Amino acid sequence: MNDASIHNAAGTRPLVASITDNIAQVMSGQAASIRNILAAFLAGGHVLLEDNPGTGKTTMAKALARTIGADYRRVQFTPDLLPSDILGVSVFNPRDQSFQFHAGPVFTQILLADEVNRASPRTQSALLEAMAERQVSVEGKTHALDDLFFVIATQNPVEFRGTYPLPEAQMDRFAVRLALGYVSAEEEVNILNAQAFEHPLDRIGTRASVEDVRRLKEAVKAVRLSPELRRYAVDIVRATRNRPSVQLGAGPRAALALARLAQSLALIDGSDFVTPDHIREMAAPVLAHRLMLDPQAKFSGASAQQVVEEVLRATRVPA
Repeated sequence: MNDASIHNAAGTRPLVASITDNIAQVMSGQAASIRNILAAFLAGGHVLLEDNPGTGKTTMAKALARTIGADYRRVQFTPDLLPSDILGVSVFNPRDQSFQFHAGPVFTQILLADEVNRASPRTQSALLEAMAERQVSVEGKTHALDDLFFVIATQNPVEFRGTYPLPEAQMDRFAVRLALGYVSAEEEVNILNAQAFEHPLDRIGTRASVEDVRRLKEAVKAVRLSPELRRYAVDIVRATRNRPSVQLGAGPRAALALARLAQSLALIDGSDFVTPDHIREMAAPVLAHRLMLDPQAKFSGASAQQVVEEVLRATRVPA
């Protein structure tokens, strides 16, 4: 992709399609999830994958990294994991009588934080600065992370023994929360066939360069978001704060994420401008995990997903 196509979403579409098709060779039946994860990546956000074991969360992260030729690291979060195990540590070098910083796995481009809720709150919070500012501070010194730094964190939604639920501040750092879900029986048979002799990951190659991705990220910013749709996104976010079943609604960071994710979806669709459908499509993935419901509402069976759907029905769509 050349620089002339940065401000032309249609010009980026073949590259985006190539990336998507390559990942789809590995992630059979997950077109919607691939679309949403790629949208978050190009928008500069981070993803929380909350799903059952064996649904392909780790494979998704590896396929994305391999497709764009990015550096990739995986950290298995456990109760005894320390912040220094993620960020790095300064080690004294007796030869020159100085401390040398040894970078941790967070110094990569795509980081898979596997079972993030199994680590202690202290270790979970070590990711906060890295996710929000793409930098880490160790022993008074600030170290910059790669500008492509992207976190895919996973957690099991049904197994809570020995886990530490992510606090609201940490949840708010994730642009979207997604679930891959189970595929159809036919797709599951296709998965068995595809892995009869080797894993599909071993067959895919690189379809884009890191520089291509940087240009795509710049192209997202150039997608037009009209003043009316900016207000529409804000109205949706603000409405979550006034629902009787909600104790804590989505904040301004959610509005920023919703707007940028909508721009990213438009780029993926080859459009130079955002439509209301792009905002509506991303509303639940962006907002639901940021809402804290009233205990009585949860006891009655209400969910954050339902609240977002109610808000979308009640908020006027710009003409």
